[in-house]
Amino acid sequence: MSGSRLRLGDAGERYAERRLTELGWSILDRKWRGTAGELDLVADDGEFVVFVEVKTRRGESHGRAEEAVSATKCATILRLGEEFVQAHPALENRYWRVDTVAITLDRSGRVARFTHIEDSCLDE
Repeated sequence: MSGSRLRLGDAGERYAERRLTELGWSILDRKWRGTAGELDLVADDGEFVVFVEVKTRRGESHGRAEEAVSATKCATILRLGEEFVQAHPALENRYWRVDTVAITLDRSGRVARFTHIEDSCLDE
């Protein structure tokens, strides 16, 4: 992945983290690496452990950011979620879900759209 795409992704994750903490969520982990890949954010919303997939795009000429979370990506996140819970025994009795945060930037680099989709991998 190119440096500019990595910076875009990192900036989107930091923005998503700020928005979620403003809602009172606690961030449990960032960029957690498992055998199948990486979880962008792991959070606690007070009820659930939430594995947050963050997608950030400049504009929507190639589709909306949330459209990049495919069934294959959901399957990977679900596997990583199971792995994360196994690696953190204190979470074994907690309910968890996968949310998607989609961020679209305007031409000046400001957030034009922020979409938070709860249970985004529910149908997988």
